[in-house]
Amino acid sequence: MEMTTRSFHHFNTTTAPVYQYAELRYSLNTMSIVVYFLAFVLGVLGNGVVIWVTGFKMKKTVNTVWFLNLAVADFLFTAFLPLSVTYTALDFHWPFGKFMCKMNTTISFLNMFASVYILVVISVDRCVSVVWPVWAQNHRNVHRASYVSLCVWVVALILSAPYFIFRDVRPSYHNKDIINCFNNFALSDDEDRYDETELFRHQAMIFTRFLLGFVVPFTVIVSCYAVIIHSLRRNRTLANQSSRPFKIITAIIITFFLCWSPFHIMGLIEMANSMPEYSSEILDDIIIIGSPIATSLAFLNSCLNPLLYVFMGQDFKDKVRKSILNVLESAFQEEISRSYTYTNSMITTRSKEKSFSDAEL
Repeated sequence: MEMTTRSFHHFNTTTAPVYQYAELRYSLNTMSIVVYFLAFVLGVLGNGVVIWVTGFKMKKTVNTVWFLNLAVADFLFTAFLPLSVTYTALDFHWPFGKFMCKMNTTISFLNMFASVYILVVISVDRCVSVVWPVWAQNHRNVHRASYVSLCVWVVALILSAPYFIFRDVRPSYHNKDIINCFNNFALSDDEDRYDETELFRHQAMIFTRFLLGFVVPFTVIVSCYAVIIHSLRRNRTLANQSSRPFKIITAIIITFFLCWSPFHIMGLIEMANSMPEYSSEILDDIIIIGSPIATSLAFLNSCLNPLLYVFMGQDFKDKVRKSILNVLESAFQEEISRSYTYTNSMITTRSKEKSFSDAEL
């Protein structure tokens, strides 16, 4: 997903790590293209259905506000995935210009922060609804949910804005016809420059992303669901109900962790590799091999969210089924109406022609 100034030169000037695993890298890039394309198709369709149903077909509630905002974030991200597919397919040649390089990465991290914090809000909301049901019933409403969602987008935009500033394009070191889209923390066109300021910016970005984009949200989500599980077990009425909530909670935590932890771990490894005292060819190899896998897992999260957070809800499934049936029924009736109109028209025309012929005779 990203490459710093130092790693940009290190990968291009050190030929051994790059070409030693050329066949493996080609296979990983092919896998990335397939995963990105699947995430694009499934994400656009899945999140599009969620936006359509929660935005236009279902009664607006607090939950539909959460799901709608989550779907918008994932839809926006998956809609930009063809750019990443093209970039990878062209062996990391960026033909879309500097602005789109900045925009593509910014949208990626805007999605990450917005999705993660919306999931945090959903977790807190569910926790409050279970632990303090009376207070939740009196204070939860669509207006406040919309306000909270707006705050989430503002925070996500602030956290992703630095990527728009630092993202840059530059010809490859070995092939000037290849344009790379990478993180230029030096904010300089000097290819050989790599000072302490750039190192600090690089480390600050990765550490902030790891802390605010994973550790804090994951801690809050796990804590909320731990409280929910404890409350459900203490409440005999709720405990005697279906075990479905426990399965959903487990799926949420596991999926969140599996999708995002490899990506952030790779970021920490890249940060360590940016330090001269820790840099090594082993870390280069880990980054070259691990980054495509970790990024693919993170991208898949955007098409899994509709399944985990919305499609498991019976009300939503029923609404989707009814909406699709209504569309098909409407289209079918319209087609029948057209056929009926066309048939009547033909019968009328033929009757007129026959009458005209009879008149001539």
